[in-house]
Amino acid sequence: MSTNINLPQSDNGISGLPDVNEIEQLANELFKLLPNEVPQANFSPDLADHPRLKKSLNLVHERLPSLFEKGRAPGEDHIQPFDVNNPQTSLSDPHFPASATAAGSGVSPSVVRHGPGYAVAFPQSADTSFEPDVSTLWSTINTFKSPPQLPSNAGLGSAQYYFLSGAGFRGNDPFGYNSVQSAQLTGSTFPHLEGKSANRFFDVNLVRKDFPIFQEKVNGKPLIWFDNAATTQKPQSVIDRVSYFYQHENSNIHRAAHELAARATDAYEAAREKCRSFLNARSVNEVIFVRGATEAINLVAKTWGDENLHAGDEIILSNLEHHANIVPWQQLAGKKGFKIRVIPVDDDGQILLSEYAKLLNHRTRLVSFTQVSNALGTVTPAMQIVQMAHSVGAKVLVDGAQSVSHLRTDVQALNADWFVFSGHKVFGPTGIGVLYGKEDLLNDTQTWQGGGNMIEDVTFEHTRFHKAPNRFEAGTGNIADAVGLGAAIDYVNKIGIDAIHQYEHNLLQYATGLLKNIPGLRQIGTAPDKASVLSFVFEGYKTEEVGAALNNEGIAVRSGHHCAQPILRRFGVETTVRPSLAFYNTTSEIDVLIETLYRLRKARK
Repeated sequence: MSTNINLPQSDNGISGLPDVNEIEQLANELFKLLPNEVPQANFSPDLADHPRLKKSLNLVHERLPSLFEKGRAPGEDHIQPFDVNNPQTSLSDPHFPASATAAGSGVSPSVVRHGPGYAVAFPQSADTSFEPDVSTLWSTINTFKSPPQLPSNAGLGSAQYYFLSGAGFRGNDPFGYNSVQSAQLTGSTFPHLEGKSANRFFDVNLVRKDFPIFQEKVNGKPLIWFDNAATTQKPQSVIDRVSYFYQHENSNIHRAAHELAARATDAYEAAREKCRSFLNARSVNEVIFVRGATEAINLVAKTWGDENLHAGDEIILSNLEHHANIVPWQQLAGKKGFKIRVIPVDDDGQILLSEYAKLLNHRTRLVSFTQVSNALGTVTPAMQIVQMAHSVGAKVLVDGAQSVSHLRTDVQALNADWFVFSGHKVFGPTGIGVLYGKEDLLNDTQTWQGGGNMIEDVTFEHTRFHKAPNRFEAGTGNIADAVGLGAAIDYVNKIGIDAIHQYEHNLLQYATGLLKNIPGLRQIGTAPDKASVLSFVFEGYKTEEVGAALNNEGIAVRSGHHCAQPILRRFGVETTVRPSLAFYNTTSEIDVLIETLYRLRKARK
């Protein structure tokens, strides 16, 4: 915003403001609109109908002139009204040339279909270009301090969270890395927020600073990571934690008397406790470290499944499943002779509970399903599915690979017998994940792999195994990355999974509203209850062509079958383009995606 305000100085040093209380109230209202507000779901093509913009403009040219009237110099004009058609007062979008004037030729999608003269974007989150300008405009009347920036602490292990103070020294764990207690805001850091949640300062711009990958450029453009359903990016705190382990704690665990073994064991078991708390499991004995969700499902299939599924039995999967929750059961069915039945979905991609109820019977031994579809984003009615399965005596496995980074997980409330997830999908390292299982069930299940760490006693005639979790963690595990997963869970907890969910939901609504108006674009998966996946096909283009065109703009999406061919074929397609969102994404990034699609549409009508 380029409007200049020149006002006389009053006695209290604030330009032209005779009523401090009134200005204080006004500033309060303004800052409610700025960095801490998540985007609102509104897709009107009219600039003035963007809810936060409208509120801001009302403040500027409805209330502000009347306030300044009392203190302005004689003969001084009122403040120049904001005019979206006036280039001197319009707002620029750094992604597109200022000369762009038509949808599909450089104009940002927030103003697509607005007609000539609208060459600016108004994405509705804290990353928007207009907000710093509004902040500058109001700087002369802002009597409030911004959220304090934390001092940078020296040393590898200093807390990297933008909203946390550095942890104090604690024995051989000087940076509190292995503590399972939640870090608290201190009075010295946030004196006005002592004892309160740091979530009130959630700001996507600050969050992005925690992720070094966003300094990368792709084809000369800033990286836009919309491939979060495949893997998520890692905050600096996770990267530092893994590095710290190898620099200061590296050892095998459990079986040595030396100092590094104690440090490594402490770090590994602290990570297990963090996972237990994150899932709300009853005991750490219910948390088994595996390579990821795929290995966890295979573990259940090749242990409990091999023992308990027989010819004549039935298991139920849903039509939404990832191949990892289909293939292990198919392999076992071929060996054991049981039958796989499939829950259908409707045209929006929602589970048909009435059809599921028809599949359940006394032969049903297992129901295994995803909580969130990786291909469509559909959130399944998990608790109802679990309850219905238990009503006929079946066991239940829930694939949480796509849900843990978006939704609060409570395995006790869900009451599934097993729950699986992968660390790399919740901002942690690759090659690490968790199988949760009810403790009694795990202890009654045969072991999978044999080797060190999982035995109590071995002779050449007999082996006696540990109870869970050790009985399923043979050999040297992925210790460092388990510790890194603990750091990732710390990071998610400090922001707050509920804050993440709300922000992502509104981000998804924003993107969905823009995608649905692009000619020739068909969204695949339109369930009202979705996580942050936007799957589509584009008339006139192969999915790999769209993916390549987006890559040219620095945008990373997945194009293909997403290891979920059955559900895509249910919708009559073999592949889709799949942008998928996380809490570090912004509406400005979505604008770049939509604008690129409009350019493709124009190039091939």
